[in-house]
Amino acid sequence: MLIGYARVSTVGQKLETQEEILKNEGCEKIFVEKVTGTGTDKRAKLKEAIEFAREGDTIVVTKIDRLARSIIDLSKIVQELADKGVKVRFVKEAMEFEAGSEGKNSLQTLLFNILGSFAQFERDLIVERTSEGRERARQQGKHLGRPGQDDKAVKRAIKLYKEREINGMSVNDIVKATGVPRSTLYAKAKV
Repeated sequence: MLIGYARVSTVGQKLETQEEILKNEGCEKIFVEKVTGTGTDKRAKLKEAIEFAREGDTIVVTKIDRLARSIIDLSKIVQELADKGVKVRFVKEAMEFEAGSEGKNSLQTLLFNILGSFAQFERDLIVERTSEGRERARQQGKHLGRPGQDDKAVKRAIKLYKEREINGMSVNDIVKATGVPRSTLYAKAKV
């Protein structure tokens, strides 16, 4: 049986492309999740896929970095599946691994380790660049995160909130009139 596994790291990313590729590869069952790939601890669907797989099955993944972001996790997962007699196929890299394939094809194993290392290296570069960008923005005095609210609008919203029994405005009316989010209004008005 062909079993698909798809993963994205963030809520904004889409799983549809991976799912389509896995369906086109002939996967009968597909496990999907939105969770970071830096470790396997919180990846419940990966664990389910591994438990679901039986001897002779193949787990199909679109790219190596969708299965793992470190060479250690990647090797551990592939070995665990190989011990069960389950193959692992990576579509983009056009590679497949099975029990005992390490000894049969050392060039393939070398390539596997190189590609896994590149996935880990790419992840490390992304983290480093993001951290550098944040630090540079801080040094330039730029605000990080959501934009702050205009102080005048917040003061007006608080005033309207405190006088709502007199002015008859609901919290929704105040939010619409001032543009200040409800959460900011409640936090600033100490409700």
